[in-house]
Parts: sequence; structure tokens; C-alpha cells
Amino acid sequence: MKKRVLLVGSGGREHALAWKLCQSPELGKLYVAPGNAGTNKIASNVPIEAIDIPGLLKFALKEKIDLTVVGPDDPLANGIVDIFQAYGLHIFGPTQAAAQIEASKVFSKRLMRSSGVPTAPFKVIGSSTGALVLARKHFRKSDESFVLKADGLALGKGVYICKNLTEARTAIDEIMIRRIHGSAGNRVIAEDFAEGLEVTTHVFCDGKSYKLFPSAQDHKPIFNGDEGPNTGGMGAIAPVPWFTIDHKKFVEQRILDPILHALREIGRPFVGLLYPGLKVPSEGPVVLEFNARFGDPETQVYMPLLKTDLLEIFEACVNGQLHKINVEWNPGFAACIVMASVGYPAPDYKKGMVITGIDRAETLPGVVVFHAGTKYVDGKLVTSGGRVLGVTGIGLTLYEAINRAYNGVECIHFEGMQYRRDIGVKSL
Repeated sequence: MKKRVLLVGSGGREHALAWKLCQSPELGKLYVAPGNAGTNKIASNVPIEAIDIPGLLKFALKEKIDLTVVGPDDPLANGIVDIFQAYGLHIFGPTQAAAQIEASKVFSKRLMRSSGVPTAPFKVIGSSTGALVLARKHFRKSDESFVLKADGLALGKGVYICKNLTEARTAIDEIMIRRIHGSAGNRVIAEDFAEGLEVTTHVFCDGKSYKLFPSAQDHKPIFNGDEGPNTGGMGAIAPVPWFTIDHKKFVEQRILDPILHALREIGRPFVGLLYPGLKVPSEGPVVLEFNARFGDPETQVYMPLLKTDLLEIFEACVNGQLHKINVEWNPGFAACIVMASVGYPAPDYKKGMVITGIDRAETLPGVVVFHAGTKYVDGKLVTSGGRVLGVTGIGLTLYEAINRAYNGVECIHFEGMQYRRDIGVKSL
């Protein structure tokens, strides 16, 4: 019998997941809550916010949903998986206890330290005064960057790489005094800046076994050359050409095996999508952080490359049968360019700008456009978020994938649009 699936979320990640789920012969009906203008074309949007767990539960029970897939971090941190499971519903994602690996950087770093996972040395600080004292001490002894991280969830914007004491003061003010990330700033992690290129990977997990994705590379800062404040992600590529088989083995043996074992040992087996962010110095990868859900925009490059039926993988994870699935990937490369609103990542970016040219972009070979912050108003497609679109190019080489993505971007217009022009350049 074909499956009724509920996908929770509204961003580019969710549009990419919906796009891939729609290719499954096992899919009967797909709902996306709340979705966006892109998901509305291929599925049924449901006007329930991702953080409205009672509303989502009521809908899933009423519509006899066979599988719920959770995109964003907030509902996972708030226990949506535990609640759905208590009602006998199948849901893809970690329990609230396992999701702490993302929801609390303090928990995550302490677990890495106790299980021997390579990560930068760190200190936990509970006051702005303590953070400032530590920053002053650091910059008296060193001119190396100093990293401050909000403990809790901050929409991917809670990490501050401070190059001097002035920047450290600004970060402490934003996180711990003005509390622009809310309660996520109750505590901070302070650590030295890790050298090396950044890379991410994803892992399907069923609580006992896992399947590793190809490598990917996100581009967090808003401006070219990795300048400016961090964002949720301005683009991504996959796979990363310089990430070797030896790197992959290191990640499996030194990072994934011990961290997943440690979670099982403390009674928090991880089911869902684990996403380690890494730095790769010469001595081998170190973990910057763990996330407990699909990355955004990494999902927009992974889904076009995934060959295996995504719905089949989700069900195998939920049923503890992942070891029976051969997860396969298409050859070639993918690159995603995020088109953002003017003013982003500050919260006062403009909304309501009319978007044109998507249909033209999607006529180009190897181009797919994933919606993020979009909606229809009076029959017109307009911007409704900071990150508006993810334009993905697929090619046999990374160069071809990047070119195709930028060719797609050139077809699209909305007032004040901004995007990076160097996505993937450092890996070419």
C-alpha cells in the first residue's frame, strides 16, 4: 500500500526532500507543513507551523500519516519524535534526548571529549563577565582568532569567529547581554579557532548502524571570500574533490563509530540524520559541531545526487533495518547557490519582492530551483524569508555543476537579491 507522508518544515531543505520523495513509487500522498511556494507545486501544503507539535500530531492522526519526516531542528529539540512515538506514529528523526547533540553545544562537546572524538579544546562559560575575561586573556597571549558559540539553537547563526577583542566584545554583547538568540545564549562555548578547510558530511542512522553520504562543503559567511557575518548557509557543493578515502575512513573510525556508540551507551541511540561539521587540518578531521537533521543548503546538493529511493531509506531507519539497504549515489557533482534578500542575515531584511525567471532557469540543462522563503500573494510569487531560493546545478565535473548553477541564477530576478559569486571556487 502506498504511503501517506508528512514532511515538517518550510525551507529549501524541505523543498529538496519533497522533490526527492515525489520520485518514490511507494509515495501515495505528501503533505508539507507549512511548506512554501515550491512545495505547494508538488505536494499539499498544510498551514501548521513546524513548532506547533500538538497541531502536527492532530493532523497526523486525523490523516492516518504513515511516516512523518522532520526537517528543522526546533521540533526535534522540543520532543516531537517522543510525542509522535507515544501515539504509535512512525517518525524519522532523533528523540529529544538524542537531539541534544545539536540542541546543546555543551552536551555535544562534553560527549566528544569523553568519547575521544577529535574536537578543539573548549571552556564552558555561564556569564558575560566570564566570557569577557577569557577573551581578554586570549588576545593578550595570541593574535589567533577566538571562537564563541551560543550553547543552544540559533538558526545556524550562533557561532562567532572573533579576530580581535572588539569583535569578541560584540559577540558577547549579542549572545549573552542583548540575547539576540534568546535562551540559546544562557551559556557559551569558548574555543580556539581550528585551522583547515571546512567540510560536512551526513549520515543516515537507525540506532544501530549508519550509512555515510559523500562529502559536502557549505559556505556560511554572507560575502565572497568568507567575509561578513555567518548565515544559515549561502551555498554548497558535493562531493568535495580533495576529501579523500583516507579522510572518509578517519571520519568513520574516529568520529562516527565512537560518538554513535557513546550515545547508545548513555541510552540515547540516534535514529535519523546526523550531520557533523568538520575542519580538516593536516593531522586529520576535527569536529566543529554535530547537527541532528539535514543541512540547509547541503540537502539541495545531496538530493539530486541520491540514487536510492529516499522514502525506502527513511522507512529502513525508522524500522531499524538500514543495514539491509544499499544507499547509492549518482556520479558527478552538484552545486547550490543561495539567493537571499537584501539585508539578510540581519533580521530586518525586506520581504514581498516579486520573483521572476524561475521557469526559464529550470529549462536549462542540469538546473533545479529549490524554494526557501517564497509564497504567493495575489497570484504573484514573492519573497518571504532571508534565504529565498537555492539554485542547484548538476554536472559531470564540479566546474560544470557550478557553471550550470550560476547560469540558472542569472535567469532569476527579485529586487535587492544578493548571492555569493565564489561558491565552490576554493575546491576547484
